[in-house]
Amino acid sequence: MDIYTRTFDEFSNIPVIDAWAEVRDLFQRVASGRPRHWLLPLRACEAVGGSEEQSLPALVAVACSHIGIVLVDDMLDADPRGEHLRVGAPSAANMASALQSAALASIAHCDLPSESKLIALESVNEMFLSTTLGQYWDIQPVKDEEGYWRVARTKSSPFFGAALQIGTLMGGASAGLAGQIKRLGGLYGEMIQIHDDLNDTMEVPANPDWVGRSPLPILFARLVEHPLRDRFVELCPNAGINPGALEEAQEILIQCGAVSYCVYQLLSRHRAATETLSALPLARRESLTSLFEDVVMPVRKLFEAVGEAPANLSAFEMMAEAG
Repeated sequence: MDIYTRTFDEFSNIPVIDAWAEVRDLFQRVASGRPRHWLLPLRACEAVGGSEEQSLPALVAVACSHIGIVLVDDMLDADPRGEHLRVGAPSAANMASALQSAALASIAHCDLPSESKLIALESVNEMFLSTTLGQYWDIQPVKDEEGYWRVARTKSSPFFGAALQIGTLMGGASAGLAGQIKRLGGLYGEMIQIHDDLNDTMEVPANPDWVGRSPLPILFARLVEHPLRDRFVELCPNAGINPGALEEAQEILIQCGAVSYCVYQLLSRHRAATETLSALPLARRESLTSLFEDVVMPVRKLFEAVGEAPANLSAFEMMAEAG
């Protein structure tokens, strides 16, 4: 049976959820899109020698967490694609609360030794607490790079760290190894944030991030001294609605070094993760190394799009540092 179908079936059997058709329908609709983040616990479980069957409670917990976080985030961002516009904000808020509880229930009822189960429960609960603080900070204006990383490490990284940690625990790994892999998940989360910021700011037509948020490339171009900074600041309010302004602003992101800076930040984390992974005692190392490779490889396409295509990652790093 398909892993997403199995995850949905496990979710549907959770008490209270089994009587709540609307939240099951939402889960199934999201599952049909095969979100790649849902598979993080499986990859971690396999890396330490575990099986798909062992990872299922963690997959359910991560899927519930993901949907619940997005429900709240869409309401905070007034996202026009948000579920709250279909079912109403009160219903969406209740669904988010239910999904948070269901995530914990999935772990509480799984077949894990008591010590590992407690660590997994604490990890998911800490992730929820940190994410809510990150969501609160994210609706405040980000004034500098320190503020950007504070939000990224509070709102984004904890989800990925918890997803990998609980998958590792489901695979029977020690608490120590699970903690190391959790820290890798934090790096992965930062890489995902940088990757998404690059994609969103270079997207055509304009991504909503051009209005109201400060992705890392836009923040760089606004804050760093460069000859086109005043022009960039002037263009930003219109980039979301004027294709000409967007094109010029995106060109400035390349010229001023904002894109290169983001690539440098991405690759430096990739290097740190690779070094850490090489030292861990893993049964199937490729299950985790491929995660990090998948994030950096689109950088090649980005440079191809702007007419620069270095042959390897080392060349990418040299270009980024030079930029």
